[in-house]
Amino acid sequence: MSTRILPAVAHPDAARALTTLLGQLPDVEPASPVGDSTALLDTLARLAAESVDALPEVVLVHERIGPVPALELVRETTLRFPAVAVVLISSEPGPGLFAAAMDAGARGLAALPLSYEELAQRVQAAAAWSVGVRRHLGQGVELYGGPGGRVVTVSGAKGGVGTTVAAVQLALAACASGMSTALVDLDLQSGDVASYLDVQFRRSVVDLAAIQDISPSVLQDAVFLHHTGIGLLLAPAEGERGEEINDRAVRQIVSALRSRYEVVVVDCGTQMNGANAAAIETADTTLLLTTPDVVSVRAAKRLVRLWERLQIRKAAETVAVINRHVRTSEIQPPLVERITGTKVSRTVVPAHFKELQGAVDAGRMQDLDAKSAVRQALWGLAGELGIVRARAGEENGRGGRFRGDRGSAGTSRRSRQKP
Repeated sequence: MSTRILPAVAHPDAARALTTLLGQLPDVEPASPVGDSTALLDTLARLAAESVDALPEVVLVHERIGPVPALELVRETTLRFPAVAVVLISSEPGPGLFAAAMDAGARGLAALPLSYEELAQRVQAAAAWSVGVRRHLGQGVELYGGPGGRVVTVSGAKGGVGTTVAAVQLALAACASGMSTALVDLDLQSGDVASYLDVQFRRSVVDLAAIQDISPSVLQDAVFLHHTGIGLLLAPAEGERGEEINDRAVRQIVSALRSRYEVVVVDCGTQMNGANAAAIETADTTLLLTTPDVVSVRAAKRLVRLWERLQIRKAAETVAVINRHVRTSEIQPPLVERITGTKVSRTVVPAHFKELQGAVDAGRMQDLDAKSAVRQALWGLAGELGIVRARAGEENGRGGRFRGDRGSAGTSRRSRQKP
């Protein structure tokens, strides 16, 4: 049986050298190298969607891969694809890096310049571990969803399009269906999740920014358990403290939440920064809210193009959601899809602000009338995204799938948090 290896190397010369050396190893089937972190995760997700047998046994991650740092990419890969063994390749394989790589989930560390003997040893050991894990768990187990759940980010084309309302209702829908759910407010300067759910809590996402390894107890202290059952990780009360959150911190926070919740909904607001860009990049599904007017649709197109230029998210992997939809409007979903290049959700949210006003003014979005057309639409959207647990008799319990989804929901235990 040959060992399938997928190299992740950004520099063309390094990729050629690694491919040449891999070709000399016995019983090895090297794949074409991928040039960045996004391509690696996309490739693994596509293979995992076919079957676990399609996944490579070993992934080699070069230290200069980007845009996600190598150690963060190792952590994300091992979290989402736990039956794949990852080997980090570095020019400085000291004890400190070795410990950090093991903490991130790597199965080995190879030194640059690569030697035949060392590479063969690392690959063989990693492949044996991967095969053993798959044999132990069995082919009937879904190995590639990661030990955690589905991450959905919600962004607005511009201010006032209903981003936070949508994020809150999606989280409420997932939680009401029995899914363990976390709601993260990454609108760091003007987040309103606490106001919409009538919450006062001294902890925020900033408290996790400087922590190198987020343990379950540390995460528990920062998350507020709302009486609806949702775990809330709030934006800081002082907007200027949002600058303390960087992309590394967000990737670590999202990974920690993914490992403990079945659904993680992230309110990214409308302003782009390194923090919410990291969340959007690592999300399984990215929603972009817009209203059916020229200014908002233009803003949506501009934001999608920005994500593509910065290699954060491809337009085809973004799901546009039309809020305040009116049947008589000249701008309808097919036109939004054509202009932005995104996939538009089948569910549209009607323009019924009067239904929302009482719940919004009281800061109790959880009390929105179940007969509300807005709530029914947003909960229907949750079903379309597959972030609600199906009732008995419903097929698969995952709902519809969008083109561009990067993963599938896994399972995790509901953890108890102290407020």
